[in-house]
Amino acid sequence: MQLSDFDFVLPEDRIALRPARPRDAARLLHIASDGRLGDHGVLDLPALLQPGDLLVLNDTRVMRAALSGFRPARNADSSDVPVSVNLHKRVDASRWRVFAKPGKRLREGDEIIFGDLVATIEAKPEGGDFLIQFNRSGHALEASIQAAGSLPLPPYIASKRPVDEADDEDYQTRFAAENKTESVAAPTAGLHFTDRLMEALAARRVETATVTLHVGAGTFLPVKTENVQEHQMHAEWCEISDSSANLIHRAKSEGRRVIPVGTTALRTIESLATESGVRAGTMDTDIFITPGYRFKVTDALLTNFHLPKSTLFMLVSALAGLDRMQAAYAHAIAENYRFFSYGDACLIEAAR
Repeated sequence: MQLSDFDFVLPEDRIALRPARPRDAARLLHIASDGRLGDHGVLDLPALLQPGDLLVLNDTRVMRAALSGFRPARNADSSDVPVSVNLHKRVDASRWRVFAKPGKRLREGDEIIFGDLVATIEAKPEGGDFLIQFNRSGHALEASIQAAGSLPLPPYIASKRPVDEADDEDYQTRFAAENKTESVAAPTAGLHFTDRLMEALAARRVETATVTLHVGAGTFLPVKTENVQEHQMHAEWCEISDSSANLIHRAKSEGRRVIPVGTTALRTIESLATESGVRAGTMDTDIFITPGYRFKVTDALLTNFHLPKSTLFMLVSALAGLDRMQAAYAHAIAENYRFFSYGDACLIEAAR
């Protein structure tokens, strides 16, 4: 498979800079298992699902992972260097892997000052990111990051407008857990859910289970190799509880559909899949799903529209077929669907 196979032309004005209001007013493209396309709204989701379907939600919470600071001058003849840092994976209580700009002006041993919060560069691994250690740890560090940082909106939004107070609510799902504030991007399919949609799903007898994947670079980093199989995913931490594993196992054993909400939930259940469902536990997953992958748990997927040549577009192409997804995206572009994090949604059934 070549990277160019997953390319498509997306007009700039199709990129959503704000979510639909209310959230469940977004549009929904239904891609049926036989390839038929249906234009709907997110509020039609209950009618498109079957009683007994199990939706799997990612309950992670987005942290204020974008930090702005400076590297102090190294000598009297130089000056401070402004530095922007984006956290992407926690290593331990005081250390994170981060992306930093300007990376070429930073080296091991440098300090970066974010007000009272100070980070020291420990290493620059081969992946292009930095390993940094903060002068605080645990809950104290988490509180300092939340106070000093800002929400890490994707560059296709942040380059067009500043982050503002509305994003504090818009860029979190309604089921994000307070004690799971570790994602550096939102699991965006979950942004469409509201109380009235959840009530309508319950009335339809659609069940829900939660899993956790802390979104990091594995979800959003671009593929830079033309040979897709040469791409190396960054690992992301995920977890399935005993109760959620039991719900998924029971649904599969009863022949009911398991439908993750978002690619992060899908990658979690496929990473911890067993012959009869999933196992409870935690792991760092670097699963990379491309066409030819055999899905073990997933029967359908609710997700947003993804970037050209992204690992996420490869994933949905694995589920429904590349030709079918290219046709669906061409339809969405022609019909003015809104793309990416704050955009519209797709309900994709596995190809048959």
